Amino acid sequence: MTLWRVRATVDDRPGFLAVLAASLALRSINILAVQVHTTEAGAVDDFLLDAPDNLDEAHLLAAIERGRGRNAWVARTDARGLVDPPTQIAGFAARLVSDPSELGPILGTLFGGCLVQHENGAAVAGHGHTTMRIADPSGGTIVLTRLAPAFTPAEFARAQALAEVARAALGRAPVLLRPAEKTDLAAIAAMHERCGFQTLFLRYLAGTRGPSDAQLQRLLSPSRGAALVAETIHSGQIVALGNLIGEGELSEAAVLVEDAWQRKGIGTALLRRMISAADALGLRAIVMHTHAGNKAMRRTVRRVRPDARFEMDSGLVTATIGLAPAICQANAQSRPH
Repeated sequence: MTLWRVRATVDDRPGFLAVLAASLALRSINILAVQVHTTEAGAVDDFLLDAPDNLDEAHLLAAIERGRGRNAWVARTDARGLVDPPTQIAGFAARLVSDPSELGPILGTLFGGCLVQHENGAAVAGHGHTTMRIADPSGGTIVLTRLAPAFTPAEFARAQALAEVARAALGRAPVLLRPAEKTDLAAIAAMHERCGFQTLFLRYLAGTRGPSDAQLQRLLSPSRGAALVAETIHSGQIVALGNLIGEGELSEAAVLVEDAWQRKGIGTALLRRMISAADALGLRAIVMHTHAGNKAMRRTVRRVRPDARFEMDSGLVTATIGLAPAICQANAQSRPH
């Protein structure tokens, strides 16, 4: 059994879907699932097909064309494609309730492993053939890029619905991520005062009550890099700081989250933003240093980038996150016809 994912435009008139199904049946191709996306060009149908192992892409495309399917896109898939779409959406919604910062990766997975980037500042949500823009409830815009197949209005509606779930979840512990400003110095120093000794030890790798004002000022204004803060929406109190400092093609990142705000997805969200910032700066990799006992940091890095590399040296762990551009597997293996 070979599973294929197929998207094709079919005239939205009685009997035309039956013609396509009959053409596939002549090739012993079974339709396991179908979703219909209504567009101005006609009904765009998403199929999950079970085809004979010896059927190749060319013959599958020929069967679709004989069945009056147009603008066909095909790609091999696996058993994960058998998951019922409403069940999949419900599972993603449950993940967002526990961690709203997962919105970007979840949308990337939902739409076939798209390239996911983040832009600071407000932007109009919408979609084109290859790009979709969704307002991030925690600030900025999530930009999804997919070479094929083209985004549809139905997919945009699903993305918007999941964004609303993330927005509702953020309402339980509302924080806003934004670029740090020089005027934040006093608030960030106060945050360090509220942090416990262990939290500061894991961030700065030494026993300290935190950096001096002069050192903090340099962290807030890197010559190449970024500084981000998380502040509560209602009180405006800064509760986390993320730093990205670039040198050459590499950058070093670090995150500090106030004790009372840990395990709420804030560190994960900051790391995702710093990865997007490093990518925009043309950097090739991010490195993060911590003590070997800092399991929380390692879990965060693995959650954001499962392909990160970890190295141990004298009780310290260095995580390296590669930033080479990646194209989703579906795009690399298939093309529009």
